[in-house]
Amino acid sequence: MKFEQMDGFEKELQQALQRRPAPPGLKAKILHRRGLRTIERRHSLSLMWQRLAAGLALAAIVGGGAMTWRLQKAEERRKGEEARRQVMTALRITGHALKEMNARLTARDRGGDE
Repeated sequence: MKFEQMDGFEKELQQALQRRPAPPGLKAKILHRRGLRTIERRHSLSLMWQRLAAGLALAAIVGGGAMTWRLQKAEERRKGEEARRQVMTALRITGHALKEMNARLTARDRGGDE
């Protein structure tokens, strides 16, 4: 019984290992699939480069925007400091003019009382 099973197994094994011609169209299918895989790889690579370029462009835009914002803030600060200096100068001039006026009024009042 076992020998019969072994003979059947050997026959199946021989049939499985027997060389057969490839089915018609197999070569075309293989080449077509290979071409599709090549196209997919190129598309994936192209998509990766596009994403990288978009990321770099976005980083440049954000960086440029941040730099512009900082420069505008610095300009506003500089203008604010300049306005403050002008106000302080105007206040000093006004204070000096008021002191002179006060001194004249005091001198006139003293001269008028005597």
